[in-house]
Amino acid sequence: MRSHSMMSAAALAALLSIPTGAAFAEAPENIQLGPRPFYLVDQMTEGKLKDELKACSEGPFFKTDFSIGHRGAPLQFPEHTKESYEAAARMGAGIIECDVTFTADGELVCRHAQCDLHTTTNILATELAAKCSEPFSPAEYDVDGNLVKPASARCCASDITLAEFKSLKGKMDAADRGARTVEEYLGGTADWRTDLYATGATLLTHAESIELIRALGAKFTPELKGGNAEDIARVFGSQEEYARKLVLEYKRAGIPAEDVWLQSFNIDDVLFWFNNHRRFGKQAVYLDGSDPAVTAVNPPVKLLRDLKAAGVNIIAPPLPALLTVKDGQIKRSPYAYWLRRLRFDVITWTLERSGRIVEDVLPTKGTGSPSFYFSTTLDALENDGDIMTTLDVLAQEVGIIGIFSDWPATVTYYANCKGL
Repeated sequence: MRSHSMMSAAALAALLSIPTGAAFAEAPENIQLGPRPFYLVDQMTEGKLKDELKACSEGPFFKTDFSIGHRGAPLQFPEHTKESYEAAARMGAGIIECDVTFTADGELVCRHAQCDLHTTTNILATELAAKCSEPFSPAEYDVDGNLVKPASARCCASDITLAEFKSLKGKMDAADRGARTVEEYLGGTADWRTDLYATGATLLTHAESIELIRALGAKFTPELKGGNAEDIARVFGSQEEYARKLVLEYKRAGIPAEDVWLQSFNIDDVLFWFNNHRRFGKQAVYLDGSDPAVTAVNPPVKLLRDLKAAGVNIIAPPLPALLTVKDGQIKRSPYAYWLRRLRFDVITWTLERSGRIVEDVLPTKGTGSPSFYFSTTLDALENDGDIMTTLDVLAQEVGIIGIFSDWPATVTYYANCKGL
């Protein structure tokens, strides 16, 4: 992954038809990791890896493409916002993700899903709530106070125009399903996250994310999100045109293809890019959405061979698909072995998305949300330091080329210590 020189603000403004006086973020001169990675190292079980990571605690630390900002830095910042992307860059993320969906008038915007505005923005507290596919419905309780119907709502980017989308503010992705009011519903942030920085975060179009990420000196990994097939056909005409529009926004912005890792769970998108936009498509990422508990131990070898023959070079399975436990230690899984044997490059997701190991992950025993990313390694976990241990196995045994993280500082610290 090569570096590239940044355009001047004036040249970039001209290219994107943005007024020269518009505000641009600047690439951070100093990488700032904050206390968390140091805390995680301190929590590790004594041993060679802990000693090695402690030895580089004084840095210096540099930006690295191994560290990928998953939706920015959503452990503490509202995802897919200007503030979240800037935080990721300050923590040394060399690549930053914009998940891409669309508005009613066909503009591409950064959101994790077509229909998540009710949990990631303030839309329900605005007049635009009237446009939501499903309005807010309060929770219902029986006479004994037991919840019988959780609160709900469904608000989609495709329910509103770009101008309306840009009037919204980002918040932490959460909802209180026991809420009786909109104000209560807009809460619900997990106690291992925070609302400290959720004070009116700035939503971005995909084109704006390109402008910002380039100005921050980082590279790009947009994920084309799935959506309602009828909406996609109505807005773009076809899935192929939706996928094409994504690529064209990088071409129009003059972004080198080697600085862009397109992503999709839809293999047809990946093959479309490979066959029709080869310079971009050759490093398009196929996101593996199969059940990691199954794939980890029963790798689909024939499918992998077929993908390789079709031109897929990079596969991104979820973290648990790549790991297993042997003799009480975290090890690479049979699936990870076959990915390496067939010479795929591997990226994985997502670190720092599960909270605290003892308090949040282990109690769910693989059945609930916090522990999904550790679902194949629960028997080897002891403390928060095992987040670093997990990262080490992924880097050294699995041989990943990068990892998405909700708090890029953790990965940046490790990658700099290891020279990745």
